Amino acid sequence: MAKTVVIEAFGGPEVLQLQDRPVGEPGPGQVRIRHQACGLNFIDVYQRTGLYPLQLPHALGMEASGVIEAVGEGVTHLNVGDRAAYASAPPGAYTEARVMPAAQVCPLPDEIGFDQGAAMMLKGLTVDYLFHRTTPLGRGDTVLFHAAAGGVGLIACQWAKSEGITLIGTAGSDEKCELAKAHGAAHVINYRSENFTEKVRELTGGKGVDVVMDAVGADTFEGSLDCLKPLGMMISFGNASGPVPPLNIGVLAQKGSLKITRPTLFTHIADHAACQAMARRLFGKVTGGEVKIRIDQRFPLDQVADAHRALEARQTTGSTILEL
Repeated sequence: MAKTVVIEAFGGPEVLQLQDRPVGEPGPGQVRIRHQACGLNFIDVYQRTGLYPLQLPHALGMEASGVIEAVGEGVTHLNVGDRAAYASAPPGAYTEARVMPAAQVCPLPDEIGFDQGAAMMLKGLTVDYLFHRTTPLGRGDTVLFHAAAGGVGLIACQWAKSEGITLIGTAGSDEKCELAKAHGAAHVINYRSENFTEKVRELTGGKGVDVVMDAVGADTFEGSLDCLKPLGMMISFGNASGPVPPLNIGVLAQKGSLKITRPTLFTHIADHAACQAMARRLFGKVTGGEVKIRIDQRFPLDQVADAHRALEARQTTGSTILEL
């Protein structure tokens, strides 16, 4: 049996329940992993509220780290006793132990702690596909990144600096802006006190940026389009402020033949080999010192509702983990 966070109805943090659930043995292509820590992400909120529907009842959580306890037939990249971490479907990471598909579970280097592993996989792999798999980006390019002081944002600030990319970060307070700047953002904008569109145009000499990376959604989408240079790319990869309204595609032509995509991490990591290669690149950034994983909030598993409340209220910076 393993203590597991489950929802039986969609709703607020109050629907999160801690239940004892059987774990079982892994079948072909599966592993059983005993968790040391779990990560917290906005996708967990989307699933809890029903924005991303699940068949109920369902366990929650997409990211964790731990030790492999058992390996099913056909699994060759993991062995019993290996340290491992993952960001992976199906949801169910908020638990002491689980049986799950092995393909997206990654061997965790000894130099990386379990808490870091739980805090970095979904966010770090997201940054990897944003910078390496979505549109060509290289030294000298300019990116606007919203929510730059969050878990994904602080990794993105460091990642951009390590690759010679100029990152303009937005955040909701002067303190958060300073945090993003300390982690590598070239410029920061407090969107509560400044018009970020006007400021981006000023910072770029009126040209605009090559790419916008936006997980905020409804509140920032329209202004973000006006930050792009002609032929620029809008990457809308989340909706923390709510879903983006329907778009008249003709607007993209009017604003300079813009491009737009709505990617998800789970498409990028669906292929086992691609997932493992992305993880190795992420681990290399961390072990090489180019990216440091900042964990600013820690909650016991039985206080998961409080963790969700803090995340939704934008009271968090960096990464948040659930400790077991």
